[in-house]
Amino acid sequence: MNQSESIKELATALCLAQAAMGGAVKDSKNPFFKSSYADLTSVIKVVKEPFADNGLSFVQLPVSGETYVGVTTMLMHTSGEWLQSEYMLPMTKRDPQAAGSAITYARRYALQSLAGIPSVDDDGELGMFRGGTPANTEPDMSLEGIASQPASTEPNMSKEEANIVYNDLATKHSKTIECVKAGIESGEITAAAEAWFELTEDDQMGLWKAYSKGGVFTTEEQKLIRTTEFKEAYFGKGEAA
Repeated sequence: MNQSESIKELATALCLAQAAMGGAVKDSKNPFFKSSYADLTSVIKVVKEPFADNGLSFVQLPVSGETYVGVTTMLMHTSGEWLQSEYMLPMTKRDPQAAGSAITYARRYALQSLAGIPSVDDDGELGMFRGGTPANTEPDMSLEGIASQPASTEPNMSKEEANIVYNDLATKHSKTIECVKAGIESGEITAAAEAWFELTEDDQMGLWKAYSKGGVFTTEEQKLIRTTEFKEAYFGKGEAA
C-alpha cells in the first residue's frame, strides 16, 4: 500500500462515503454453485455516488508479468491526497480469457477491499488430483473417504506435525488457492481450473483435506473440482479422463 504524505482529508471523506454505502447487490449467477454474487458492475454502483459526493474518485489499471496478472487501484481525493494498492493473482498459462477473468476478479476484490464494502459469502474449494490415479488403485473419493484421509502421508508424523506441514503448504500456495476460490465464486471455471492444475500432483494431494478437518476448501468446492466439467475446462473435452 502506497499513499500521499498525508491522507487526513481523504480518510475523512472515505469515512463519510462509507457511511452512505450499502452492500453490493448479488445480481450475478454462479452456474456451478447455483448461487449469486456481486459482480464488478454492482460494486462500482455502490461506490460511485458516495465517492463523488465526498470528493473521491478511483482508477484501476491492469498489470501483468510472466507469472501473474493483477490490478493497481488508486483512490484519490480532491485535496490531492491518494492511496494506492496492488492486487496480484498467479497466471502461469498465458490464456487471454483466463487472464481477463482474473483481472476482472482482481478489480472487484481490490475495490471492495479499498472501499470497505462487505464481501459476498466465500465458500472455499479445491481438490481433485491432476492426472488421475494409479492403474490398480481406486481411492474412496466420497466425502466420507476424503474426510478420513490423513493430512499428510509422511510416516510416523504426529497430528500436530501434519497440521504444520499442511499450513505451510497452504501458505506457500495462498495466491493459487485464492485464485481457484475466486474463479469458482464468480463462475469463471476456466480461471479456477487453470490455477488448480498448474499445481504439482504432490501439492494437489497435500492440499486435499476435508474442510471439517481444517482444509482450505469447502465440501461444495471440492465437489466441483472433482467434476469432469472442471477438468475439461483445463485439459479440453475428451482429454480429461
